[in-house]
Amino acid sequence: MKKRGLADRVVKVITWGCASCSLLGLGLITLFLFREAVPLFSRVSFGGFLFGAVWRPTSDPPSFGILPMVAGSALVTFGALLVAVPFGIGVALFIGEVLPQGFRDLLKLSVEILAGIPSVVYGFFGLVVVGPWLQGVLGLPTGQTALLAALLLGVMALPTVASVAEDAVAAVPDSLREASLALGATPWQTMWRVVLPAAKSGAFAGVLLGMGRAIGETMTVLMVSGNSPVWPPSFLSPVRTMTATVALEMAEAPVGGLHYRALFAVGGVLFLFVLLLNLVGELVAHRVRRGA
Repeated sequence: MKKRGLADRVVKVITWGCASCSLLGLGLITLFLFREAVPLFSRVSFGGFLFGAVWRPTSDPPSFGILPMVAGSALVTFGALLVAVPFGIGVALFIGEVLPQGFRDLLKLSVEILAGIPSVVYGFFGLVVVGPWLQGVLGLPTGQTALLAALLLGVMALPTVASVAEDAVAAVPDSLREASLALGATPWQTMWRVVLPAAKSGAFAGVLLGMGRAIGETMTVLMVSGNSPVWPPSFLSPVRTMTATVALEMAEAPVGGLHYRALFAVGGVLFLFVLLLNLVGELVAHRVRRGA
């Protein structure tokens, strides 16, 4: 008993230490990010930075309006979710409810392999294959558009959505399925009206994780979105996201200059946006769990 108590205390201390290190690391990253970004706003108003429509950091005088990049990020993320969510949920239901037991692990492994492909490979494939195809089919002046970026990000986020949602589907008790079938429901009705509502909390978590993958992706959108820092009129126009802006311009920004500060401020806005998204997601998931 004494050995077991000692082991429990050791595990508790190690767990507490790991959690504290995670919080400390997050705090230091946040401190560094905003320490580098805040001096910008002694020269540029926050409203002009967030809602300005012109991004010309090297002009004289410079202009630091990030609204087109915010709109580009939102447009690409929204398009990616339109691809990843329905297909991811569908794949999860197909694996968990339709496939025979012997094939489930094989297909799930195949889907998860998609998450291990480097983002630069997706970007290169989109740049060389999918982009020219879209350009020819839709008659566009360039294939590097928000649509192409959204399609590729949707495919990249799909394994995350499908894997988490499938775990939630597998956790639904068989008694619910048996009760539904015993009451005369078809397997299709059981899947959509019993299993999916019972797994909605886990499915929503998968959607949030997929959204996080889409928002934070850099290399793929850098290669295929066209990188035009103007307001995107539609999915068929080039866009630039906030992550791509930081990746493109950080190497050429003089350390300590306004351009350098502005790029850190872009990262700060992205950080706050993701934080707000997570808070909203936690609130919605809590309400979903309470209503389940």
